[in-house]
Amino acid sequence: MTTAPSRRDRRISPVFLGIAAVMAVTGWAVWTDFAADARIAVFLFVTSAWVVSLCLHEYAHARTALHSGDISIGAKGYLTLNPLKYTHALLSIVLPVIFVIMGGIGLPGGAVFIERSRIRGRWRHSLISAAGPLTNVVFALVCTAPFWLGMLDGVPMIFRFALAFLALLQVTAAILNFLPVPGLDGYGVIEPWLSRKFRAQVEPFAPFGLLAVFGVLFIPEVNIAFFNGIDAILSGLGISDLETYCGQNFYRFWKTRDELCQSFVS
Repeated sequence: MTTAPSRRDRRISPVFLGIAAVMAVTGWAVWTDFAADARIAVFLFVTSAWVVSLCLHEYAHARTALHSGDISIGAKGYLTLNPLKYTHALLSIVLPVIFVIMGGIGLPGGAVFIERSRIRGRWRHSLISAAGPLTNVVFALVCTAPFWLGMLDGVPMIFRFALAFLALLQVTAAILNFLPVPGLDGYGVIEPWLSRKFRAQVEPFAPFGLLAVFGVLFIPEVNIAFFNGIDAILSGLGISDLETYCGQNFYRFWKTRDELCQSFVS
């Protein structure tokens, strides 16, 4: 018999605390220009912050499921924020980090197993699916707050670039997650409202939904339109495309340094 999560089931994992500590220390190194190579500090700061956001994304799914009736969540370790407890750590952590390194795009995760049979009510099912990408939205608002609140005085330019790139990742993750494509959270939001027959027909394609999305993004016209939309959203939040570009340039420490971006921090 499954019981409600104990205090131990809710205790924050040392693994997550370690990742958060890396984020804090490297963020301080970027801010103070303490690191010998600022680009490596930016890489570590953005990557660790991205992993923290992925953990919070999955935690939001799990926590919402818990309050919706799935008390098995605690025993699975999802409430500890430990990424090693996810059903598919490869999908939730490793692949998203690889995609950030390779292409600078926020890959949606999704690897907490929720026992949907324990949950009653279509609204609850929809809310569980929406909770993850909504976390990315909140994270994006936090990253961009200094920009749209006009609180950039005293913020080092390189830290500003790092925040801009991190915000880009959060916005892309939120938008991609909310797409109504089988296998993504957006489809999970509308799925409870679809007919049983339609859901049965679509279910076999769910494992390939994410691959299909990225296949479509490789079409040049779609890719340009997608990132133009991302730039427009970030612009509305006070971030220019130059800031996100320089943030990505500093993040990729193994690439040639852009002299224009470097001139802003010299």
